[in-house]
Amino acid sequence: MDVKDMTNLHDLPAGGFSSWLRRTRSALARGDGMEVPCGGCSVCCRSSYFIHIRPEEGETLSRIDKKLLFPAPGLPRGNVLLGYFEEGSCPMLVDDRCSIYRHRPATCRGYDCRVFAAAGIEAGGEDKALITRQVQRWRFSYPTQRDRDRHEAVKAAAGFLREREECFPPGTVPKNEAQLAVMAVKVYRVFMKRAKTPERAGCRSTDTALAGAVMKALERFGAR
Repeated sequence: MDVKDMTNLHDLPAGGFSSWLRRTRSALARGDGMEVPCGGCSVCCRSSYFIHIRPEEGETLSRIDKKLLFPAPGLPRGNVLLGYFEEGSCPMLVDDRCSIYRHRPATCRGYDCRVFAAAGIEAGGEDKALITRQVQRWRFSYPTQRDRDRHEAVKAAAGFLREREECFPPGTVPKNEAQLAVMAVKVYRVFMKRAKTPERAGCRSTDTALAGAVMKALERFGAR
C-alpha cells in the first residue's frame, strides 16, 4: 500500500489514552512487547528500519540468514542489525506478512506507532511517510479530563526535548523520532506537575532546571 492508497482510509481507534499510556510505560519498564491492533498493516516492515537484535535472542537469530546481519555500531559484541532491501522492505517480509512473526525480534515486538500520535510528532522523513500517514489515522479517546491532560503532557515533553536539546548533556536527546517519542512517554509526569503548579513571581523555572527534572525522571524510570 503506497501513500496515495491511504488517503481515504478511515480513522483507527487507539484506545483510551490513560490506559494506553499505563500499558506502554509498563511494557517499556519490563522490556516486553505491546499488543497493537495492526490489522493487516505492515507499513513499519516496509519503512527502511534497521532492526536491532540482541545476542540472547537465539530463536530469532536462528531463523535469519547470517548474511543479512551485521554488527550493531556502538553496542557490545553479539548485538546485530537486520537491514532492509533497497525499496525499504524487511527481508523477513514475505507476501506482505512477517515470515518469522512468532519469533520476531524484541525490537519489533515493542514497536507501537501510536507512540508518534501520543507525542504529536511524525515518524520521520520521507522514508517513514507511510508510517506517518498511518499515525495520522489513530484516534485516542478521553474518558476523563485526566486523559487529555496526560496526552498534552506527553506532547509537551516531546516538544521540549526537540526544542531544548542544548539544555541536556550531549547525546541525551535521541535523533531517532521513535526513541524521542518513547522518552517523552517516560518523562511526561514532569510536564504534568509543571502545568498544575503555578510558578511564584520571581521564581520562574528555567529551561535548564526543567531539563534537570527530565533527567531525574529518566533515572527513576530506569530504576523501575
